[in-house]
This record gives sequence, C-alpha cells and structure tokens, in this order.
Amino acid sequence: MGKPLVSHVFEKVQGISDEVLVVVSSVDQTEPFLRLFSDKVKVVVDRGEPQGPIVGGLTGFENALGDYSLLLPCDAPFISKEILTFLFDICVNVDAVIPRWPNSYVEPLHAVYRTKSAALAAETALSANKMDMRSMISFLRRVRYVSTIVLKQLDPHLNTFFNVNTKLDLRKAEKICEVER
Repeated sequence: MGKPLVSHVFEKVQGISDEVLVVVSSVDQTEPFLRLFSDKVKVVVDRGEPQGPIVGGLTGFENALGDYSLLLPCDAPFISKEILTFLFDICVNVDAVIPRWPNSYVEPLHAVYRTKSAALAAETALSANKMDMRSMISFLRRVRYVSTIVLKQLDPHLNTFFNVNTKLDLRKAEKICEVER
C-alpha cells in the first residue's frame, strides 16, 4: 500500500469536506500528522481520559466548524468516496446518517452527524458513563439508517468498511490493492 493508512482516508475526503480534522490521543502524536499533512488538516488532541471512539468523536465535533461532520476511522483505506458523498446528500434535516447491516449492526465511525447535535449526544452519553457509540446515537433525535444492501450499489464488496487492525488485515488489504490494480 506504500503510505500511512490515514493518508488513504484523507485522499477520499478531499473535495467532499471543506475541513479535515485528525483527532489524536496525545500531544506527542500531533507532530507526525502535522508533518504528513502540513496545513491541509487540523490536528486536535482528545479531551483526555477516558479514551475511545466516543471521546475522539466528541473532540472532533467540538472542533469542527461545519453544520455536519463526517466521522471516519483512520484505519479504513478503502473508504468509498461515492458512499461518503451519498451520506452527505441524504443528511439534511436529520441528526445522523449511519450505515446499518442486515443484522442491525451499525457503522457509527462511517457516518455523517449534525455537528452540534452529535456533540451534545456524546456529552450526554459520557455524563451517563456510557462509553459506546450506540449510546451516543441513542441520544440523537433523528437518525436515518442506510442499509449496506443499498450501499452495495456504490461499493459492491463494501470494502469501505474494511479496517486494518492486525498484520493479517494488512495482508488482506494488500491483496485487495492487487486485485483493484
């Protein structure tokens, strides 16, 4: 793949989003991202303990300037630009647009959120000592779920949801790259 995973994600949001934030968990992590992206992204540090996706999301929402925010993981190199555009297209008048699998599993880290509503929902969940993204989503008023069956029309293999968390995942990602060439 030849470059940091987050670079793949960054390339996909180019032209879709006016602002790109990278949320890191410590000040020590800011410098490598600033070197990698120069002035093309804003690097912000998590609010602190506890750490996790909901805290990272909240940090991003608090620092985002737009009415809507796209929340993405840094380790998903095959995110579909078409899916991201579609999610933004259908986010009007709702607090979130979240992909959902047929088994009801949701993809909260591949979703579009109304920035202020999501920040308030994340704060409310954290105040109730709920650390999972589903809890945050439960505090949103209007959520539009989009079936992955529909999203298959834009990304037939749904590689957009493939995360690289292990060396085995990295090898699978390299094979996907070979096939796509």
